[in-house]
Amino acid sequence: MERDCRVTRELLVQGWTVLRFWESEIERDVEECVRTALAVLENGVTYGSPKPVAEKTFAEFFAGIGLMRLGLERKGWRIAYANDIDSEKYETYKGHFGDAAEHFVVGDVHDVDACGLPSVTLATASFPCNDLSLAGARQGLVGSQSSAFWGFIRVLKDMGGRKPPVVLLENVTGFLTSHKGSDFEAALLALNGLGYTVDAFILDAAAFVPQSRPRLFVIGVQGDRAVTRSAFTETIPIYGSDVRTKALANFIFTHPNIDWSLRTLPSPPHRQIWLTDILEDLPADASEWWGEQRSTYLLDQMSEKHRAVADRMIAGNEWSYGTVFRRVRYGKSMAELRTDGIAGCLRTPRGGSGRQILFKAGKGQYGTRLLTPRECARLMGADDYKISGSLNQALFGFGDAVCVPVIEWIATYYLNPVINELIHGTPLVAAVV
Repeated sequence: MERDCRVTRELLVQGWTVLRFWESEIERDVEECVRTALAVLENGVTYGSPKPVAEKTFAEFFAGIGLMRLGLERKGWRIAYANDIDSEKYETYKGHFGDAAEHFVVGDVHDVDACGLPSVTLATASFPCNDLSLAGARQGLVGSQSSAFWGFIRVLKDMGGRKPPVVLLENVTGFLTSHKGSDFEAALLALNGLGYTVDAFILDAAAFVPQSRPRLFVIGVQGDRAVTRSAFTETIPIYGSDVRTKALANFIFTHPNIDWSLRTLPSPPHRQIWLTDILEDLPADASEWWGEQRSTYLLDQMSEKHRAVADRMIAGNEWSYGTVFRRVRYGKSMAELRTDGIAGCLRTPRGGSGRQILFKAGKGQYGTRLLTPRECARLMGADDYKISGSLNQALFGFGDAVCVPVIEWIATYYLNPVINELIHGTPLVAAVV
């Protein structure tokens, strides 16, 4: 950077006009860069003033137990404010983060006073998925839980000129199809109305940890150039992308009314760990293991197909492992066994159905128990999280959270490059003669 500045000064002294483009700008829209250069040759240039941007600070809404914070902090970000309505999650958060009392406000997002919020670079919102999930009632953004999104939008609006330059939303992939896409469209248009151009992509935690957890992410950036639909195929290969599914790409193409600003993103990594790598080595007489009657009842809840898999595991010469979810099928509680080396998606244990069960079998024996809080932490990439409170409290906290290495990936390949542009970039505007 110092060398670039020195060379630029020397060229300016010699009478040159120097144009500097960020690599990401060229990758995103090379034609626009060429047009700018040609306009400068013809008309000269003027320089806009850069936006004041706080240095990688963020406000975390719907903070839960703070896993969004963990991921961002690992990539150089600093927490300035956190909010969540759940006092038990705050207690878990406080058990890990010693500074919670300095910035965490427990309360409904609808009651947050924007005037009292610090100015930050980024605002994150992992708002409730209850009304958007395929497993829920699908009431959408008008539902009693997921409508909290509008409280977040209200806070941004009330911040006025202090709105964060960047926002990050996270939710289940069902958000994309809720009310046939109208909820997702309304959310993105709301961000557009506040001056944000938007991008969307999907990441599955299974690329990072042994847990199947696909999530939809939206990033909004103040003042980023919107791209037209005709430019999509020329600049961003969204079809066939590992982070933009066909359904998401179709949504983008069929909604030119939304101000998009899409960025090229790399493929997610290939996971290096499996379910067995995150399990705690509990002795056979540990209290966590269920008794024979309870374990037999679980086996009896399996369908013929799943029971056959369990019986083969029991007959094996070595120990093998799977995870089990209970689901209601045709009005009956059924146990579904998964044995591909990764766990199903961690969920909150409402009504007991969200509790994920470990099934260990081999040598003519088998055992069952719930996943421990430490195993849940590892499945979320929060291996060293200081766990406090009850088992249910921990399961609720991790089941509602974001996967830490997913957030690290987003910070590395999206947020940090964007913030670097905002901090160091000075907008160049072709002069009008």
